[in-house]
Amino acid sequence: MAERQRRERREEPDEVEAAEERPKKGGIVGKFLIALVIIAVLAGGGLGGWMLFQDRLADQREMEEESRPIGVLWSMGTLIVNLLDDDGQRYLKVTIELELSSPEILDELDLLRPKIMDGILDLLSSKYYRDVVGFEGKQQLRDEIAMRINNYLSRGSISKVYFTDFVIQ
Repeated sequence: MAERQRRERREEPDEVEAAEERPKKGGIVGKFLIALVIIAVLAGGGLGGWMLFQDRLADQREMEEESRPIGVLWSMGTLIVNLLDDDGQRYLKVTIELELSSPEILDELDLLRPKIMDGILDLLSSKYYRDVVGFEGKQQLRDEIAMRINNYLSRGSISKVYFTDFVIQ
C-alpha cells in the first residue's frame, strides 16, 4: 500500500504537467471569433446610432423650415403647355408662385419676366407625363424651375417654388 501511495504521488505531478501541456480548447480561433463578434456588435450599434442621429437631424431641419414664415412671393401666373406624350394630346396646367430670398430681387424678376417665362415654358413642354406625375416628379420639377430661374438672377435667389394649381390631362 505504501508503494501504491508513492506511485499516486508520482503520478499526480505528472498529471498536472500533462494537463498544462494539453492545448486549451478554442485557442486563437476562439479568441478571434469572440473579437469578431464584439467588433460586429459595436459596429452595428454605431451604425444604428448614426442613422438615428441623421433621422432626428433631418426631422429638426424640416420642423425649422415649416416654422419659418413665408418670404416675399412672386407669381408667375398660370402656364399651360403640351406634354411630349401622345403627339401633344396631354397637357399640363400649372400655377407657380416663387418664394424669394429677399424683396430686393422683385424688380429684377419683373425686368426678366419674358426671359424667365420663356425658359420655364421650354422646361415644362420638354416633359413627359411620367416625368411630372407623383410626388417625386413634382419635387424634381420644383428643383429644376428654381435652378433655371436662379441662373438668370444676379442679386438674390429663389428659395422655394410653390404649385398652387397643378392639372395634367
